[in-house]
Amino acid sequence: MAIKNLLITGSNGCVGQYLIDWFLRNTRYRLYLMVRDKNKLPLAIQKNKRIKLLICDIRECDRFSKEISQVNFLIHTATAWGDPKRAYDVNIKAFEELLGMLEKDKLEKIIYFSTASILNEQCELMRESLTYGTEYIQTKYKCFERLKESSFAEKTFAVFPTLVFGGTLNKRSKYPASYLTSGLKEINKWLWIARFLKLDSKFHFIHANDIAQICGFLIKNHKEENYKGFKKFVLGQNFISIDDAINILLKRNGMNRYFSIPLTKTIMKILLRVLPIQMTPWDSFSIKKYDFNHVPITNPEKLNLKSYARSLQDVLRLAKLPGCNIN
Repeated sequence: MAIKNLLITGSNGCVGQYLIDWFLRNTRYRLYLMVRDKNKLPLAIQKNKRIKLLICDIRECDRFSKEISQVNFLIHTATAWGDPKRAYDVNIKAFEELLGMLEKDKLEKIIYFSTASILNEQCELMRESLTYGTEYIQTKYKCFERLKESSFAEKTFAVFPTLVFGGTLNKRSKYPASYLTSGLKEINKWLWIARFLKLDSKFHFIHANDIAQICGFLIKNHKEENYKGFKKFVLGQNFISIDDAINILLKRNGMNRYFSIPLTKTIMKILLRVLPIQMTPWDSFSIKKYDFNHVPITNPEKLNLKSYARSLQDVLRLAKLPGCNIN
């Protein structure tokens, strides 16, 4: 049986490296890894005989058009934000040029990474994301619309991660820490005041290891008859509230909570009007929206798998976040 070829873009990132590890352990695929800096990959990956590095910015990936034409599976995680032109060039233009280099007769599946920020509670496109979103959110919205109408739609699984954790806070981590995990370093600085506030705003989260599990399942095990047409999956564990998260962190740090002031949606709107706080249009919209929960969501259990990190307690333990309660 011929060995399949899998291309992963954004391979240097947190999710990218969990994906690499999963496919090396669970498949015999040949992995094409698109990276800008190979030195950000562990030496064991760089030297693995099943891996071929495509060292380039995705905007210059035509240098590897021959390799790209041999791809059977594409997992596209590469993205850009901050500068509007770069966001458009990377998130839309370069991705569509990459699709044009694929050989459709060889290509079996695409897993396209978007963001849950462009979807409403019913997992449909949220127009406000295009109106108020950052350049990253806006380009992801536009790219999703174009991909859904493209000739690649039938072969595409669009995944929408919610808040992503991964890696650890110590230097011995096998994987790079996600932005959220890195942000946990600052969390104890704000707990002393957060314990006096009550915010019931809901959110989902997911660990990068569980994202890799789900992508592996979709590539290897999905049955075509169960997934007709363009397919989308919001990746996350069951929602919790910000207040639940505060209580978990307080318990972990051995801190008491004697009272809390409810910050309702109405109070938040009033505070936005009276406080001299500078916010982007997306910040203002997010506060007014209040909840970021979705139905349905997909986690490993929905696919008869077992989550690596099913609870926020699991996430904090795996991140090696210091605390009084480390169990």
